[in-house]
Amino acid sequence: MAHNSEEEKKEDYLFKIVLIGDSAVGKSNLLARFARDEFYPNSKSTIGVEFQTQKMDIKGKEVKAQIWDTAGQERFRAVTSAYYRGAVGALLVYDISRRLTFDNIGRWLNELQTHSDMNVVIILVGNKSDLKDAREVTTAEGKALAEAKGLFFIETSALDSSNVTSAFQTVVREIYNILSRKVIQSQELQKKDSGRLANGKTVVLQADENQETVAETKKGGCCSA
Repeated sequence: MAHNSEEEKKEDYLFKIVLIGDSAVGKSNLLARFARDEFYPNSKSTIGVEFQTQKMDIKGKEVKAQIWDTAGQERFRAVTSAYYRGAVGALLVYDISRRLTFDNIGRWLNELQTHSDMNVVIILVGNKSDLKDAREVTTAEGKALAEAKGLFFIETSALDSSNVTSAFQTVVREIYNILSRKVIQSQELQKKDSGRLANGKTVVLQADENQETVAETKKGGCCSA
């Protein structure tokens, strides 16, 4: 029991990340390779939604990534759209050997942005980079689309595991960086607001009867009336 409680204390952040893209682009195998270092050559299409959790250390903080694998089939889209809500990161996956999956990226982006926070961190993933002879989408095309849409970009292979960990880590690190900046900004604003609030409260509480006290408080008590 003590061991479990220690583990709970170590976990500093929980990020929800979704895997999206057309059916059979390799989303489930990307997650299997990242979470368990496994690959299923005959894996079936995901029905509905599955998820895995993976812990990472980012700048000394323990981050738990809850990664949701959403079904790519059109008939499940209405069900899985609810699972975008609350997501702070997304891997938008296409198959480099099937141009249609790349052409559908715009549609997936629209759906993601409709159902999730506008600040979600997105990485465009060209999967199955091991299929060099069957390639239909060039690396340059993937990069160009990512730049045009303001996304991160990487090519991966769930089969030989190249860049799989990097893809997930890029998303988690960027979410953490954004969160850290927001925390710092929030703390700075709180300091400014608390300073204004303190002065305001002093004026209200000391009004009329203790005008001299108010003046001394504002001046640091250094001057006489």
